[in-house]
Amino acid sequence: MAMPTYEDIMLPFMLRLADGQVHSLKELHKVLADDMKLSDEDRNTMLPSGKQYKFYSRIGWARTYLKKALVIESVSAGHFKITHRGQTVLNQQPLRIDNKFLAQFPEFLVFRDSSQSANAITKEEASDEASESEKTPRELMDACYQELRAALADELLQQIADQTPAFFEQLVLDLLLKMGYGGSREDAAQVVGKTGDEGIDGIIKEDRLGLDVIYVQAKRWKNAVGSPEIQGFIGALQLKGAHKGIFITTSYFTQAAYDVASRVGNRVVLMDGSKLTHLMIEYGVGVSSETVYDVKRIDMDYFEGE
Repeated sequence: MAMPTYEDIMLPFMLRLADGQVHSLKELHKVLADDMKLSDEDRNTMLPSGKQYKFYSRIGWARTYLKKALVIESVSAGHFKITHRGQTVLNQQPLRIDNKFLAQFPEFLVFRDSSQSANAITKEEASDEASESEKTPRELMDACYQELRAALADELLQQIADQTPAFFEQLVLDLLLKMGYGGSREDAAQVVGKTGDEGIDGIIKEDRLGLDVIYVQAKRWKNAVGSPEIQGFIGALQLKGAHKGIFITTSYFTQAAYDVASRVGNRVVLMDGSKLTHLMIEYGVGVSSETVYDVKRIDMDYFEGE
């Protein structure tokens, strides 16, 4: 029997969560291997990087896609359970759950859209496997890279949610330092959790010379940040005589919040959970390189030289 694909794993994965209890990825690694009667060779096959079992990796991808379709949900890092939508899906007794099946859920299409391209996709496009064969190897690599990046950003948000407020403050400090703000760590010590008065969580230098300062508000929220919070932040900046501010949240901003921020021009920057995690990936905060693929091309100068 061939090694199951991540799509082959989706239905058995869901069936194991049908009891409504919390399960871990580590637990399901062995259970699903037994359910699917994997050979010892398949159980022990590693990815080319040699850092993870191939079957465990495919379970992880099945988990990611199911979570994006909201048929399962995270309880904590590496732990999840079935949702009401997921129970409804199992009640339909599907013969298979795969990407084509999950394309009926708009949240899944949004995920595939954001991870593969900037263009909107339809259910038909999401389930058209033939279109993959029309892509060049470079296009496929780029699409896979974007999908890996989107999944990593999602995992980062879950990790942040499981940490303490103090850890989130340290994370914000580390990110702003990596982005070039604050100068040294000692200079940036006021970034968060120090002042905490009048709607301001902290202060950081705009550049290494300290020619200007930026006021920071950091909220580790799950609910949307609306216009009242942004109005309060702007009011706090005015009380301080401040010219610039960054409002950072692990959730997202309502359109009304963006409208309020736009009224003061570029003085206030809003950074939602998506922007936060993508900047963490870009600047290497809380992440590390697993595998690097060095793609070579012909050096024509070498062959055309005298």
